[in-house]
Amino acid sequence: MPRMLDVSDEVRAEIGDEEADRLLVCEDAPRSYDCTSCRTPGDPENDRTSTVLFVGEETAVLAFAHATCIPSQVVSVSEEQLQGAVRSITGDSPASSGGPAAPQNVAGGQAVLGITSGLILIAGELHPALVVEPTAPIARPGSDGPGDDFLPLLIEQGFIPVTDTSEVPTLLGGWSVLLAAGQLHAVLQPGNDGGGQVAWWQAHQALSVTDGWRNAVNKTQRVLIYAAPVGSIGQQPREDLLRDALDKAAAAGKLVAAAMPLAGTPGA
Repeated sequence: MPRMLDVSDEVRAEIGDEEADRLLVCEDAPRSYDCTSCRTPGDPENDRTSTVLFVGEETAVLAFAHATCIPSQVVSVSEEQLQGAVRSITGDSPASSGGPAAPQNVAGGQAVLGITSGLILIAGELHPALVVEPTAPIARPGSDGPGDDFLPLLIEQGFIPVTDTSEVPTLLGGWSVLLAAGQLHAVLQPGNDGGGQVAWWQAHQALSVTDGWRNAVNKTQRVLIYAAPVGSIGQQPREDLLRDALDKAAAAGKLVAAAMPLAGTPGA
């Protein structure tokens, strides 16, 4: 009996008491699984295991994860994201290369966002980070001016201006990073009127990250998000060059940041 399997109240509400009980008595629970977060093997009879339900517009997929990686939860995603997660979980998704992810249109269509993953060394500890940079200036919704309001808009959402990259950014409540099957799928922000989270950025194809990045996020359970206006960072081939570019952007007053938990984990 998989006594170490956790089915949260919200997952139970979605799948029903009968299916939840079947999981808990091992009728439908797997004997082993690949963690949907870190992709290493798990055994619900020996490892504390979370049930994670990904819910799209038409499809729902139940996955399993180490409880130390991600708690039992329901994650609302677009149908496209969900199909990408399914392909990743089943191994049918072609591996994407490292470096910037395929960008996704931002609200209003003024520009696209590029995201680069990397490790940032702060006070002797490696932190998993994502660096966001648009491909063009982003105007405030409703504005027809040529100005770039990317950083002011993020500051209004709770991002903090960075003057020193040697400090860990504060946690931003309501935002999170969706990591499924060990790959990045989206950065989620609070929905309107207290609704569920919606995608602020999402990958056209799940973004592969390095083993070191996955190990770091499994340790910290948080991702540091740095954002800068177009032309501030560029596509840096090495993490030391990426850090140098972040330092220069911070010195020029062109960098904001926030820390975010994995999707569904409580904010602080």
